[in-house]
Amino acid sequence: MKIVIAGAGEVGTHLAKMLSNEEQDIVIMDTEERKLALLENYNLLTYHGNATSFAALKDVKVGTADIFIAVTPYESRNLQACQLAKSMGAKKTVARIDNAEYLARKNMAYFAQQGINELIYPEFLAAGEITASIKRPWVRNWFELLNGELILVGVKLRSNAPIIGKRLRELSSFSQYLHVSAIRRNRETIIPGGDDRLLENDIAYIVTTHNRVSDVITACGKVSFTPERLLIMGGSEIAEQLVMQVGDHYHVKIIEESLDRCNELAERLPHCNIVHGDPRDTDLLEEEGLSDYDVFIALTPSSEANILGCMMAKEHGVRKTVAQVENLQYVNEAESLNIGSIINKKLLASSRIVQIMLDSDLDNAKCLALADAEVAELIIKDKSRVTRADVKDLNLPRSMTIAGLVRDGVGQLVRGNTRLQAGDHVVVFCLAGSIHKIEKAFS
Repeated sequence: MKIVIAGAGEVGTHLAKMLSNEEQDIVIMDTEERKLALLENYNLLTYHGNATSFAALKDVKVGTADIFIAVTPYESRNLQACQLAKSMGAKKTVARIDNAEYLARKNMAYFAQQGINELIYPEFLAAGEITASIKRPWVRNWFELLNGELILVGVKLRSNAPIIGKRLRELSSFSQYLHVSAIRRNRETIIPGGDDRLLENDIAYIVTTHNRVSDVITACGKVSFTPERLLIMGGSEIAEQLVMQVGDHYHVKIIEESLDRCNELAERLPHCNIVHGDPRDTDLLEEEGLSDYDVFIALTPSSEANILGCMMAKEHGVRKTVAQVENLQYVNEAESLNIGSIINKKLLASSRIVQIMLDSDLDNAKCLALADAEVAELIIKDKSRVTRADVKDLNLPRSMTIAGLVRDGVGQLVRGNTRLQAGDHVVVFCLAGSIHKIEKAFS
């Protein structure tokens, strides 16, 4: 697959690095040579030029691109670049935007007519991720797969979890309703086998069916609760989108340092309590009643401040905390701390783009935002090699596992003696850099 990426900023750079391990033909272009220089050691080509230039797009042979991705910091430039790329022959185009109104289904036909196939708004994706974590505060991650027939949860395991210490093959009493598909341990993601054990402080990624979620809560030693009060540290764009998504279901307070931004938020979010002050000021947080809140969400531009803020909130008895950690080097460290859910725009945006690459229908393919693992939703095609034997006899790569499937509209977990059929919708876990192995195995 030929991929052209316009914009070597945070999203474009992370996406390019991730895809460079996938045996793809990648070109990334930018107007700043210093950004491109940071990518010289990766398996890709760089091009110094403007993505809204016909000459530049011709130089990178955009007309042969399977997908053109515009993720510069400028919305108008991204939209224009996609229009040009499509007119020159690019099969599919994706534009990063910063206007939630464009995402409305009623507006999609307009963008399609302009040659823009998909729109990515990272802040909107991040707000949606936080909203999901607030609704299910016992999890680190919550993903609904295959129209909700299967549920994927990421859960931090404590010593009270009944599944702690057991080999996966010993979980026979649990296997009817949960499939441990990946384990995050000591900054490393493991695709486990039957002899692997679950240990205290692991983050277990578990697939279950929608009607057995309560059993998974029990198996993981968790207790669910319904939050009512949210305290947000930082009035960022994500914070604004979050409040708009949750509506008036919660009592929400935002602490923001910029007075101008406070005034903007007060006008746009009239049902939200806006406080002007430094959200990193621990005395201010205590004055604003930190310990009285159910959920603390740290969304300042500083990853360090967000991590420390969540640690402080935990010390004050806040039951659920969420930290935006944009420095990818800190994500692994943050996962090992007691700071709850971690949000990273780059991972979310990149995951959505890989989802688009895997399949033109967003309901048929999905790549989820885990630090160094990928989760794909795929449809088994006629004569696919994975239909020729039971799952245990398919000799799948060690870095991959099939977690569940939906057949005839009903979700079920996959076991060793499961025989996949054409038309099955399946959920596949693999380590980062292994998407091409999925494509090969399921061909």
